[in-house]
Amino acid sequence: MGVLKAAIGDATLTSMWVFIISTLRIASTEVALFLGLQPLSLPGLFISTILNTLYVLTISFVGRVLGGASFNPSTTVSFYTAGLRPDSSLASIAVKFPAQAFGGVVGAKALLLVMPSQYKHTLKGPFLKVDLHTGAMAEGLLTFTHNMAILFIVLRGPKNPFLKVYLLSVATAALAILGAGFTGPSMNPANAFGWAFINNKHNTWEQFYVYWICPLLGASSAALIYRSIFMSPIKQKKA
Repeated sequence: MGVLKAAIGDATLTSMWVFIISTLRIASTEVALFLGLQPLSLPGLFISTILNTLYVLTISFVGRVLGGASFNPSTTVSFYTAGLRPDSSLASIAVKFPAQAFGGVVGAKALLLVMPSQYKHTLKGPFLKVDLHTGAMAEGLLTFTHNMAILFIVLRGPKNPFLKVYLLSVATAALAILGAGFTGPSMNPANAFGWAFINNKHNTWEQFYVYWICPLLGASSAALIYRSIFMSPIKQKKA
């Protein structure tokens, strides 16, 4: 029952995340234009990071209300591998992944239903822009870096919640810019799956290789390296 409840929480939170994060580009552009700024500029990027910070803070609050739900399979893996989720197991993760993927589909479909027609052409989701192996390597490295940054900022970053999340937003934005010409990027398999389902590409080798296998390998590698270098080993009490 506990695993089922966690899966429902993850599906709910992931659907909310995919719904709102997919509006970030549109919202940032509209705010920048309203303020008389160019969207593709440093002030425009600042607006985007502020909005992303507000999104993450909102979703994090909802996640706590849902009992610690998560919305990104890669961070689910990295936190488990780093030993930060002692209540999780491989069995529970095996249930969480399909729930998060389902949530991604629901979020993408819901957004398309309510988004005004003049903006729908911007809702494509991440997609491969290079050859298969280059894209897989890029998505894996980006997700590795993203999760390493998350672990550093969450565990060793500032105590102020807003500043902590803002630093995460800046790191995410930097990686998104670097990966834009490769895979989108996604750095969140559930988000990629949701939009792949919309575009009828969810059951392809490209989807699983580029947006699931390599990101999850990158996330777990980041956690293993962080744990081995920066986390003190747990001392077992002598009997």
